[in-house]
Amino acid sequence: MPENKGLSILSKLQLFVLIFVFTLFSPVFSFANEPVNHQTPEIKNADISTSDSLDAEEYAHPDAHAESHEVFNPGKMILQHVKDAHDWHILDYNGHAVSIPLPVIIYDNGVHMFMSSAFKHGHATVESKGNFYKLHEGHIYKTDASGAILIGDKEVVTNEQPMDFSITKNVFAMLIGAVIILLVFLTVAKSYKNRGNSAPKGLQSLIEPLILFIKDEVVVPSVGAKHASKFLPMLLTIFFFIFINNLLGLIPIAPFGANLTGNIAVTMILAVFVFIVVNFSGNKYYWKHIFMPDVPIALWILLIPIELFGVILKPFVLMLRLFANITAGHIIMLGFFSLIFIFGERNMYAGYGTSVLSVAFTLFMSVLELLVAFLQAYVFTLLTSLYIGAAVEEHHHAEDHH
Repeated sequence: MPENKGLSILSKLQLFVLIFVFTLFSPVFSFANEPVNHQTPEIKNADISTSDSLDAEEYAHPDAHAESHEVFNPGKMILQHVKDAHDWHILDYNGHAVSIPLPVIIYDNGVHMFMSSAFKHGHATVESKGNFYKLHEGHIYKTDASGAILIGDKEVVTNEQPMDFSITKNVFAMLIGAVIILLVFLTVAKSYKNRGNSAPKGLQSLIEPLILFIKDEVVVPSVGAKHASKFLPMLLTIFFFIFINNLLGLIPIAPFGANLTGNIAVTMILAVFVFIVVNFSGNKYYWKHIFMPDVPIALWILLIPIELFGVILKPFVLMLRLFANITAGHIIMLGFFSLIFIFGERNMYAGYGTSVLSVAFTLFMSVLELLVAFLQAYVFTLLTSLYIGAAVEEHHHAEDHH
């Protein structure tokens, strides 16, 4: 089919770009990370008693006002932007981070609620109902009044972690995406109600081709006309949820730009839903093919584990494919921006010269990411439709082929 050939070409192009860029950046990042500030001691609080414990930030930076030049670390910067966070970082101004605080909701012998600004970007310890909490590397830990973060021998934080139900950046972005989806489709539904069978107009004319494309080119051919109406609402929801959040993640202005579909927890939940729907919709022929395949019984011991492994592997592949492709796109664009600061630290003119190429490549990747935003939503929906179609497919008798 032409669509499959085009999809294959686009996938190969995307893979080539990813390999090329990561090959280009790997030596640059290694070179940039070499001159680390060796004056910062490693914090080993596991051997420090409570009475003489120091705040981890003060211990790591004994002279906060000393004049020192911190080498730009591209890996740290990129990870801070692609990971989830308890606030929405906007920019740094005069050495201070400017961010939008978000609600912190934790459960630790009761519910504790406060704004993330109370942590002062990890520099302060928060007291709530007699308990003390501190934000360390994106996670909330329970501490004593001094805010000591205890690190064990294997570089693992040994502080107790309360149950965290906070409205993080990705959660807030998901709520924004849900509101946009509701507004779009309630508006389109109202247009259909008011205009009847008239030609689509406005937002309706934009959404209707996408709906018809998913229905006629993806769901019906994969699931079958008999079962299409049953699964179409779920498949359309999956497509537009991924597509709209992919687009929102490309807008570099708060409250957009979150790496929502590049969060493996989000893609895992989507994959779990697919796993449940596929296996609970499977008919007797689907399960017979898994546990009683049409091969000699002696081969069952080999084929049954393979079939069961495939049942688990299918949603796992969906999870990793979406996570890896979206995260890679963000990393590549941030990597191009990092080149400006990497070369600028060594020579101002090299930084200016690199900025021209970096901005050009970033614009190219942004256009490519617009395509990837649609492509990944399409591929996820297509594969889900194929899995459902295989689960609900009717049995074909041998005589049908004569």
